[in-house]
Amino acid sequence: MALLVQKYGGTSVGSVERIEAVADRVQKHKEKGDDIVVAVSAMSGETNRLIALAKAIQEEPDPREMDVLVSTGEQVTIALLCMALKKRGIDARSYTGAQVRIETDSSFGKARIQSIDTEGMRADLDKGRVVVVAGFQGADAEGNITTLGRGGSDTTGVALAAALKADECQIYTDVDGVYTTDPRVVDSARRLKKITFEEMLEMASLGSKILQIRSVEFAGKYQVPLRVLSSFEDGEGTLITTEGSEGMEQPAVSGIAFNRDEAKLTLKGVPDIPGIASRILVPVSDANIEVDMIVQNVSADGTTDFTFTVHRNEFNKALELLENVKDELGARDVIGDAKIAKVSIVGVGMRSHAGVASMMFKALAEESINIQLISTSEIKVSVIIDEKYMELAVRALHSAFKLSDKAHGISEA
Repeated sequence: MALLVQKYGGTSVGSVERIEAVADRVQKHKEKGDDIVVAVSAMSGETNRLIALAKAIQEEPDPREMDVLVSTGEQVTIALLCMALKKRGIDARSYTGAQVRIETDSSFGKARIQSIDTEGMRADLDKGRVVVVAGFQGADAEGNITTLGRGGSDTTGVALAAALKADECQIYTDVDGVYTTDPRVVDSARRLKKITFEEMLEMASLGSKILQIRSVEFAGKYQVPLRVLSSFEDGEGTLITTEGSEGMEQPAVSGIAFNRDEAKLTLKGVPDIPGIASRILVPVSDANIEVDMIVQNVSADGTTDFTFTVHRNEFNKALELLENVKDELGARDVIGDAKIAKVSIVGVGMRSHAGVASMMFKALAEESINIQLISTSEIKVSVIIDEKYMELAVRALHSAFKLSDKAHGISEA
């Protein structure tokens, strides 16, 4: 017997048939004696449909009313799932985020959870009920409905597991776990049995879209064991926990992430004086543009080149901003490139393995792939390259670090 929090995403509840399949899965766990809390997303496509309705009326929808609108998608799913469970003779009760008392701040569209009242859920569990909670939402101190941002149902699931001190939070999605890299790019990519919170957080931030970053942060902070599973087939999935592979030395690299949504901007010939980085980046930040990688070249003749990357959607906005402040900053020119990609190797084993970065650079050089920018941390190395070489780079690195090799002890067929 265990207390499990299960989260099902939009594709997992995308039709009546899929909701029935979720009910079958929950029934199996109940028959084993497990206590179950389920957090669900809206049916796939529903949130986009609601957003389109709002924008058909108001080009920039009112944030409060927008949260009232988009939160209704999950309300449909929780009711239908409870009906499916009751049909199977399982007592179940549905709750919106506000009803289960998930209290958030008042940041509409991107609220953060502040507290969860578990008393009502525990009372239901004690009566043998399955508790079904609407993901992605809560309510602020004034009772306003709030939403947690795209992918927020993952955060709901993890937060419920943390509050209830569940044995495990199981994230059911359309993939059967976390892979060494995207199997659509590398045929021999393997599913990881285990991965650490640190590695998963890096993978999520670097382009892996399996889990929402905030949910991984939350799980790591409260030490909630996370398991990524497929809702379409049975399997062990991938366990995300504090420790990596057991019984073997941790491999230097556990996975390769990549991101096509990058753009690069360079201010050439800016004065190499104290405060110049701040004078460049403060206006960018004020325009709500998030900066990723930053590189400042060695000074020559009292000037330097200052390069940074942004999301590709922000490229034109950032380029226009730099053009407007170029003369004020004393820069010689502004150039940009929106056809780049970021490729990263990730692994906690890097802490105890020397030469990982040089091995990465050698593998790319052998494929004649030029590195434009480099960024490192304790457990990752990221490079910016020409977008057209991205998939070649991923395949070359996957091979160089032998991530298809079962000898790593981190994956299975």
